[in-house]
Amino acid sequence: MRVDLFDFDLPQELIALRPARPRDAARMLVVNGDEPIADCGVLDLPKLLRAGDVLVFNDTRVIPAQLEGRRGEARIGATLHKRLDLRRWQAFIRNAKRLKPGDRIEFGADVFAVAEDRHEDGSFTLAFEGEEPVEILLERAGRMPLPPYIAGKRETDAQDREDYQTMFAREDGAVAAPTAALHFTDRLIAALDEAGIGRETLTLHVGAGTFLPVKAEDTDDHRMHAEFGTISAETADRLNAVRADGGRVIAVGTTSLRLLESATGEDGMIRPFSGDTSIFITPGYKFRAVDGLMTNFHLPKSTLMMLVSALMGTERMQEVYAHAIAEGYRFYSYGDSSLLIP
Repeated sequence: MRVDLFDFDLPQELIALRPARPRDAARMLVVNGDEPIADCGVLDLPKLLRAGDVLVFNDTRVIPAQLEGRRGEARIGATLHKRLDLRRWQAFIRNAKRLKPGDRIEFGADVFAVAEDRHEDGSFTLAFEGEEPVEILLERAGRMPLPPYIAGKRETDAQDREDYQTMFAREDGAVAAPTAALHFTDRLIAALDEAGIGRETLTLHVGAGTFLPVKAEDTDDHRMHAEFGTISAETADRLNAVRADGGRVIAVGTTSLRLLESATGEDGMIRPFSGDTSIFITPGYKFRAVDGLMTNFHLPKSTLMMLVSALMGTERMQEVYAHAIAEGYRFYSYGDSSLLIP
């Protein structure tokens, strides 16, 4: 499919630079099948779902994966993308033309890494020196990897350490937040519990590839970056039981959705999963695991805009986004939410 089918014009003032306060005060646009689009709030979620439904959250934790350093006189920026082993990470490099395999980068705070292999996509393997866990080194020298559309408009600050982390964050390894879950608070969870709506967690370590633009003109020519995820056998069994009992599986975020779909066979059964996934969902895809999606608003011509178009229909999503823009919804990672039920 042509990538420009997923394009739209977004006024810059609708890009949210800070989250709603409190988090659950965000607006939520609701699209339920062919029903008229409804303007609601995140706090309405318990009454928009049914008892017996289950929400599936991603419990990955964002690490301070943005690094600024030097190789001699050259300034080198690194965004960690995917863990390879205990001391080695694949990273996207800024000013990569000044870096070659074997070079040593100083990131400050006594943190050093050696550039090893250069990958086909231009990224490098970085091997961190020393015996301290890399997570400790990153806490010293790194900063939160805010998306370019935020970081290009303001400095990352201490508040982002809290804002860019969900209440479910447990497993270190993401370099981008599963932002749909940023809206959840203790009071919202209590209301969902009271309404009989269940919740489960899985882990998908979101990589920096999620921010990369689709440069191809046709979706067939785009290559997704792999991300590591896990679904336990117990979680898979409980989700299968929910569906068998007539409940709906609602993914909170495209990261949860992509991992669920990766773990589900053609028979519709969700299975335990541990490994990489590079699933690329475009219109025409037959969904196997999910019955709905709660998600923020996505970038034009992005793989995530393609995913929601696959779920709801391309023309329908263009209608939805036109409504969101006309009504002043806040877009992207710190923006408002949507609930999409096909």
